Amino acid sequence: MQQICPCCNSKSTRQFIKVLEYDYYECKSCDTLFIDTNYLSKIDNGFNIVKYEEGYWKMELESAKDRAYGPALARMSEALYYCKRPVNKFLDIGSGPGYFLDAVKKLLPANAHHFYGVELFPPKEEFRSKSENYIIGDLGDLTDKYDCGICVEVVEHLTPKMFDDILQKLARVSNPDALYIFNTGMPEYVKHEDMGYLDPTKRGHLVSYSLKAVSLMAGKYGFVVHRIPGKTWAYALELTDNKKAASADIRERIWHALPQNLNLLCDPEMGHVLKILGLETSRAYN
Repeated sequence: MQQICPCCNSKSTRQFIKVLEYDYYECKSCDTLFIDTNYLSKIDNGFNIVKYEEGYWKMELESAKDRAYGPALARMSEALYYCKRPVNKFLDIGSGPGYFLDAVKKLLPANAHHFYGVELFPPKEEFRSKSENYIIGDLGDLTDKYDCGICVEVVEHLTPKMFDDILQKLARVSNPDALYIFNTGMPEYVKHEDMGYLDPTKRGHLVSYSLKAVSLMAGKYGFVVHRIPGKTWAYALELTDNKKAASADIRERIWHALPQNLNLLCDPEMGHVLKILGLETSRAYN
């Protein structure tokens, strides 16, 4: 059956890989890798490939803690270096159990009140963060405006229709020049670093979105997509009228980052470790 790319509507697609009984396809126009669109349609209508049983949640909660105290802190620190506006409110999109907020409270206790997390489908209460900034609900229902944020290992679980909805709502709750780093495996990462990333039944990874696809989808809502050189698993979205902004190397911003934003990465008791992390993770990849 002919597969039409769910991101750019191109008919120029081909089978990429079969994982168990599930076919994944590659769009030769925008490079996105996606599961059979019949399944994408079913998922949009409530079907789940992943069986959300006790074993899944045990694995997922352990992974969530690892992400919160590792990649999420690195991407957060990096985003604060890149963001061109002063950051008063920082948002973790699709926060899961909210462990990122707990990590921030431990490492940045004096500034933890600036950090928020939102999750539409939280785990049971006993497994959630107790942070007062942990928001259970839809991104579109937030009443505050945010300046910066992260979205770590979320969008690969989403159909293009779901991702489009997230982008539209994110634009509505963002201040001008707000910047967000999305941590997710892109096609280059899948092909050259981890073919096992496309996993529908255990990890629930449905789509590997390319920068071209994200640019098409996010551009409708005012976002510019920034490639982060060396990172095949992360990019930045910036809500800006300057459409030429993406042509510049975003890493150059670290040398004139806003002092207010860098101060968020420092704590009187815990020191400057996250400020150092943000600088070094921005420079560590070519």
